[in-house]
Formats: sequence, C-alpha cells, structure tokens
Amino acid sequence: MTIRTARPNRGQRFRPRTHCLKKLDAIVVEMQDPKNGVKGSEQKLNVTTIPHAITGANITAWICNKMKTSTEEAQVFGTMLVAYGYIYPLQNHRKLVMCNDSSLYRFQTPYFWPSQQWVPEDSDYAIYLAKRNIRKKGMLEPYEQVDYNHLHEWLNHKWDFIVMQATEQYKAGRDRNKADRVVFDCQERAFWIVNRPPRRTHSALDVGPERLINPNVEEKITFDQYRRVNIFYQQAIMRSKVKSSVSLGALVKYITSYKNHDAFLAPCLPSNPWETDHDAYWTLNMRRVDVPTKMRVERWSFSLFELLTDLRGRDDFKIFLKKEFSGENLAFWEAAEELKWGTASSMSAKAESIFKTFLAPGAPRWINIDGRTMGLTVKGLEHPHRYVLEAAQTHVFMLMKKDTFFRYLKSPTYKEIQKKALSPEAHNFSPAQLEENARNRSAGIHPIILWQQEEEEKAKAAAASAPVDVKAVMSKIDRKK
Repeated sequence: MTIRTARPNRGQRFRPRTHCLKKLDAIVVEMQDPKNGVKGSEQKLNVTTIPHAITGANITAWICNKMKTSTEEAQVFGTMLVAYGYIYPLQNHRKLVMCNDSSLYRFQTPYFWPSQQWVPEDSDYAIYLAKRNIRKKGMLEPYEQVDYNHLHEWLNHKWDFIVMQATEQYKAGRDRNKADRVVFDCQERAFWIVNRPPRRTHSALDVGPERLINPNVEEKITFDQYRRVNIFYQQAIMRSKVKSSVSLGALVKYITSYKNHDAFLAPCLPSNPWETDHDAYWTLNMRRVDVPTKMRVERWSFSLFELLTDLRGRDDFKIFLKKEFSGENLAFWEAAEELKWGTASSMSAKAESIFKTFLAPGAPRWINIDGRTMGLTVKGLEHPHRYVLEAAQTHVFMLMKKDTFFRYLKSPTYKEIQKKALSPEAHNFSPAQLEENARNRSAGIHPIILWQQEEEEKAKAAAASAPVDVKAVMSKIDRKK
C-alpha cells in the first residue's frame, strides 16, 4: 500500500493523505470486530492484568487470512500499522515493529489515530514529558531528558503553566484503577513515540513531500509544453557529443593518475598519523614546507588547478614566472580569488585596487586579455561584486594552462624541485613504540597561528614583488639631499 503525503505548514511534520488513512482506519476497525476480528484476551504484564491484549502471531494470522497473502507480507503490513500508531506494543515501546510471536499489543484508541490530523504541539509534548518526569521522579529516557531540557529552555516563559497542567493530569490519573492507568500510559507513550521519535530513528510520518504528478490521471500536454520540449531537443541536437570510448579513456587516465594519491587505495608515507600517533606525515605536508615530498610534486604535474591549489606549488610557480617576467597573470588570478572569498566590507576597495593594478590603461602590471572580456570586466567593476572578475580570471587561467603551465613542467625550476623532493620511508613501529607515541602525543599548531604565518609570508612576498615607483624614490632622495 502506497502512502502519499500532503505538504504541511511550516514547522509541521509531513502527514499522510487523509483518504489513504481512511482505508487503514477501516481495516483496523474490522480487526477489532468482536465476531470476525482479532481475538483479544486479558494478559498479565508484570503484575498488572491488561484487558483486550492481542499477540503478534494472532494479528499476522488474521492479516494472512483476510488479505490472502504470505506471512512475510502480513508481518510487513502489521509493522506499518504499528509504525503509524494504530497498534502499539505493550512490552518494548521503542520497537515499532510487528513480531510474529507471543509479543503483546493493543489497539490504539481512535483519538490518537493519525487520521484525526491532530498536529502535536511542543507545549503538549512538554506537558507529557513533565508528567512523566513527575511519575518517574526524574528518571526519563536519555532522549526524553534531552527533549525535556530543550523544551524547558525553549518554553521557559510558560513553564509554570506546563508544570501545573502536568501535575493536574498526574493527579487525575492516580484516581483510575491500575489497569486503566497502565493502558492509558501505554497509549500516550505510543502516540509520542510515533510523533516525537528518538533522534536518528525513522518515523513513518516522515515520508516526503507531496507528489506533483498523479500516475492515475491522464496528463494533457499544452502547446507551451510541446514548444519547450521542441526547444530542448533542438538544443540537445546542437550540443557537442563525446564518444563513449573517449570518455571512458579519460576516466581510466584520471584513475591511473590519482590512484597512488588516494588515501583509501594507497598507504600514507611515512605512516598514518591517526593510527601511529606520529605527526611526521603532517610535518612533511605542511602548506608552505621548504622541501615537499615526491608525491606532492608529482601531483603538481596533473593539472594547473592542482598546482595552484597547493600553496607550496604556487610559490614554486611564482619563482618560474618571475624568471620569465610574466608573473602578472598569476598575480591577477590570486587577486580575483581574494576578491571572491574575501570580506564584503573590503570588496569595493579590492576591486578598485585590482582595476588600477591590472586593468587600467598604463597599469603597472597590465594583463593581456581580449577586448570583449576587458569591456565586460571594466563595466562590471562600476558595481563590484564577488564574481565580477570571473570572466577575466577564467581567460587568464586558460592562458596559463595552455602555455605557461607546460613550459613550467619542462623548466629547470620544476626539475630542480623534483630532485630535492623527499621520499619518506614507511615507519615500522612495534606495539611498544605505538604506546610510546600515544603517551607523547601533543597538540599540533593551531590553525589560526598557521593562518597568521601565511598572511605574514604573503605580505612579505607582495612587498618584494610590488612594482617600484621611480618618481617616489627620486623624490625621497631629493628630500634627503
């Protein structure tokens, strides 16, 4: 049986559709029929006699006989009735399943059926938890205690009213006989288990949003829909295609390149710090380490993106560009990244600085991009935002990717760092050494300190690579004279 849902108001749980629940209501009413329904009897629960209790085996047998189905399917349907709160267990309240054995169940009172569309409020749940807290003398279930504390803080402005209501309900419950008191407690608890389940527990009422298409209704396609479909297929025909062999070859090439760099497929060298409590791996792979590892240097050759993502690789790439007197493209790319990920307050100032440094006529580090991209970028800088330099940044990145990156891989700069790169040997710690590592384990460098160090190095590098203003230098010399 398929249960569909209607979209609720904000803050409510998803409720199953009414017409589907009415069918379940009819089945449950038929199950309670005195003549042809499930036979119930008085059963002992601890020291209390519970009236009209039924066993899981009797419910499963009735469903098998009524619906002409197998025992497994009948048990699944019975579990659905329990999950929706039509039947509740008497022994294990948190286990909302139908067991095909002598486990005891009872039919829920119709007032608590989901077809009533009663949306439980937080105040109702708080009253229930406060009442249980009084009855259990503070010994709630762990998840109930968490909810109780949260509601106490959330509804603190009317907590006196909640405690008063809980106290009155508790006093009224004490006037009932013990069997009725136990039955009502089980009914109420079953209702809240369904509607406020423990955390990380699946609830049958959370079944998703409303289906937008009814499969039983023949859909009429309008002219506008035909037009949209026609445009979609025309665009699909014009779209460039790639052969399966080409795409599979690219995938195989990618996997072959990265398989030795995947932590799930290849071991960490010299050792996994999470297993050995030895921080050599982290020390060797710091963001701005002096001498990187061979695996790290090899990864730079995979793509320009890998090279620029690694700050140590980007520094090495800067050294190469400085020798070729072509560092303005990388400097512009970095400035665009700072604008994209920087603070909103400094956005206008950064955009103006980038325009004066890289894009304005006669700029000290003018970049060579096509006229169309330059026009769009300059026009966008009139009202700057985070992605105003996206087109120019992409253009510069493609220029570096097609030309500068491959020249860097063939340059003495890259070959020299390849020779210097470290190839750490794998650690082979004994159990005693692992225990010693665990005892001597210390906290690493705080990320904020690392960030401060990187900012200082970045500022020094920017000061060293900044263009020299000859007029300013000459004026200073003249003043000294």
